[in-house]
Amino acid sequence: MTHAKPVSPSSLPRAIRWAIPIGLIVAAIIQGAAYWPGIMTWDAINQYGQSTSGVFDDWHPPVMAWLWRRLIAVAPGPAPMFFTQLALYWTGYGLIIADALRRRQAGAAMIVAIGALMPFPLAIMGAVLKDCLMEGLLLTAVGLFIWSGPERGWAARLPAMLLLVAAGLLRFNAFLATLPLLIALLPAPCRRTWVRTAIAAALILPLTLASMPIVNRLIGAEDSGVQLSLVIFDLGGITRHTGLDMFPPIGVADPVAINARCYHPVKWDSYSSWADPECPISFERIDAWMTDKSERPIAMLARAIIAHPLAYAQHRLAHFNMNARFLIHDEVEGPAPDKAIDNEWGFVVPPNPALRLINQLAVWSIHTPLGWPIWWMALASGLLILSRTMPSRWLIAPIAVSALAYGLGYLLFSVSSELRYHLWTITGTMIAAAYVSADLLNGHSVSRRRAIASLAPALCVAILCAIWRLS
Repeated sequence: MTHAKPVSPSSLPRAIRWAIPIGLIVAAIIQGAAYWPGIMTWDAINQYGQSTSGVFDDWHPPVMAWLWRRLIAVAPGPAPMFFTQLALYWTGYGLIIADALRRRQAGAAMIVAIGALMPFPLAIMGAVLKDCLMEGLLLTAVGLFIWSGPERGWAARLPAMLLLVAAGLLRFNAFLATLPLLIALLPAPCRRTWVRTAIAAALILPLTLASMPIVNRLIGAEDSGVQLSLVIFDLGGITRHTGLDMFPPIGVADPVAINARCYHPVKWDSYSSWADPECPISFERIDAWMTDKSERPIAMLARAIIAHPLAYAQHRLAHFNMNARFLIHDEVEGPAPDKAIDNEWGFVVPPNPALRLINQLAVWSIHTPLGWPIWWMALASGLLILSRTMPSRWLIAPIAVSALAYGLGYLLFSVSSELRYHLWTITGTMIAAAYVSADLLNGHSVSRRRAIASLAPALCVAILCAIWRLS
């Protein structure tokens, strides 16, 4: 593998050397000021309440509430957590762009800088959310990974690994994003052949899967039964597509008919306690039955899937179609909140022109491929095809695999269709695309067949999405 030799930034045009960092600093300041002290969503309200009380449960990542409890010792409210996630976010971009500039990859620097200004990421990062904190951790880890180069000394490798482990504590499906990057950070002999890479993955995967429950136990987080939300949603989907009752006997008359009114492939919330109107097939009633009978929710779901695999597949594909914004007529949900939820502490973000502009741009962007996660996944798959002979394949491949695997993971591990779930898929793919573009701009050539094969997925998806939306 080849890698561009680092050069002095003075060899680059002065306009590029100054415009990119100054532009991003200005953008960071505007974004921070527009959303200060950070938009409080329902998730944030719940986590902040736990951080003030010191009593944690695992419905939302306990490690975030635990960290927030330490941060409010510095300053109360959302501001310290908001500042932390933005600091990680812009540090990651700063490392990536600084490395591109020092290696005379001006094309990569420009594309990453433009990508950092995409409206949806700017808007969603204004809310205090686990997805935003995870995004910041992943970006900084990738920045360290890229900065250290393929030679990767431990000075950058170890902090990057620690950041990836921390990111993996924020979502139970985060291992799909962190595992490819952790493998890429291993010493070269561990990745020299496909067999060695597979062995490394087999050794790292159990550790990444075990890290969240171990840390949750160390923190003292109570078991909220959060996994039951996925089970109920999937049982509801199988019931809807088979016409057979897949739920436990909780004393509901005609559960098939009731489920037909409650179930929707967009999200599971109709079965929750906050649903209005509340569904008789509710989380609380099923949870109580499971506890009383000592039944394992995952075991019940597994039996239903084995008995009705096609119905399960129909349900999951219907949900993923909406989650990934593929063949839909109307947008499922807005891209990002524009104001705080009413909360007992009175934390609000004052309305201001910058916030309104960023959120409006984000709303417009979701009507284009920039807001279609399925298009970004298709693009990531094409980048993997194109990168096999690229000089920068040492970084393109793991980042693209990370972004693609995380996005595809929502085919199985999803109970809602919020665009924030795909924040890393969008930004990771954009970074990989920037380095593919830089290699092409630097004169690397690819065969016509490979070029067509790499462009076909994103082009076909974009055409299908557009036709479906216009029909």
